[in-house]
Amino acid sequence: MMTTVDRDAPGYPGDAYGMSDEEAKQLRWPAAPLKEILWPWGAITFAFGAAFMLLVWPHINAYLSPVLPETEWAFDSTGIRELQDSGLDGSGVHVCMVDTGIDAEHPDFENLSLVGFRDFYEGQHDNIRDVGDDWHGTMMAGLLVADGKFRGSAPGVDLSVALALGPSGTSGNEDFVAQAVRWCRITQEADIISLSLGSDPGSGMAVQSETAQAVEEALESGIFVVAAAGNRDSGDMVSDVSVPANIEGVIAVGTITRNGATWSQSATGSTIDPYTQENRSYPNQKPEVIAPGVLLLSTAGSSSEPPYAYSTGTSDSTVLVTGALALILQLHGEDLRGENGVIGAEEMNLVKRTLASSCDKSVTEGAPHDSKGGYGSLDAVQWAADVGFELNAN
Repeated sequence: MMTTVDRDAPGYPGDAYGMSDEEAKQLRWPAAPLKEILWPWGAITFAFGAAFMLLVWPHINAYLSPVLPETEWAFDSTGIRELQDSGLDGSGVHVCMVDTGIDAEHPDFENLSLVGFRDFYEGQHDNIRDVGDDWHGTMMAGLLVADGKFRGSAPGVDLSVALALGPSGTSGNEDFVAQAVRWCRITQEADIISLSLGSDPGSGMAVQSETAQAVEEALESGIFVVAAAGNRDSGDMVSDVSVPANIEGVIAVGTITRNGATWSQSATGSTIDPYTQENRSYPNQKPEVIAPGVLLLSTAGSSSEPPYAYSTGTSDSTVLVTGALALILQLHGEDLRGENGVIGAEEMNLVKRTLASSCDKSVTEGAPHDSKGGYGSLDAVQWAADVGFELNAN
């Protein structure tokens, strides 16, 4: 029995089988016949098969694409496509993304208006690139501005990209993110800062951190900040959305699945504001909104074949809300700025209030607010209509 586990274990001598001891040893090894089949021809066949698959994959993929999960549902269910069909694409709105960078050579970025790039991670400001291991920055940019094989949520925006996260999608130095947010505000004069990033409260970008202060400065300057609520594993004991999504004026975004349920790993918000230690109140309870973010197809590195990949998380959902807001600012931005040409605290509160009122409440079962589902799921058409109503816009 032991010879089936250990070939060197003692067994019957060869003369018990009418053969030599060496032949008996080979006989006792049940995998011996398999070895004759696999080596060397099996290995050679496998190598040729793998090479063949690499060569024909682009053609096979063309046939597989129709049966792979499609992501138009994310743009359709949120009303983004309906707003685009009315002629909106985000033109005239400036979005600044802080991430791992962007692969601007992707074919879907041929019409991209990239008005700014800054590298806070390595200081290579003239080298526009994505340092992310999984092309996180490029994928988030694609969900916003892709205009090729598929169309992002606001492909007409002017885009600035701040490279402030490392290959793993995290910042090696919290100051990088703070500097990037300030660059978006001061140098780029962005209308929206999109942050598909965050840190657990109490670690990294903690309360009163440089990042939190930089985001507060942006809000005070009339810049909308949209940030990921955060992804949580089932065993995590974190009791609030991520920093800086937990800041009052920020729009914190969670994730909904295709079947209309809140994604299980989307972060849960606390009822207490960690900055004031007071109860959060409407329309600043966390998270504010949930949007599609499970298995969304987007742009990957241009050197990949095919240059597309699927992504899941509150990062993806954040970009859809950013895109919807860009369409709304294109439509109502002039009225929001008013005669003084400035978006102030009152106007920012109006946008957040209408976001809360316009959300689809079915995911929260009609509750005014849910600690995971926010005020409900994104309805960009109703959001735009509610903003127009509040502004008495035609």
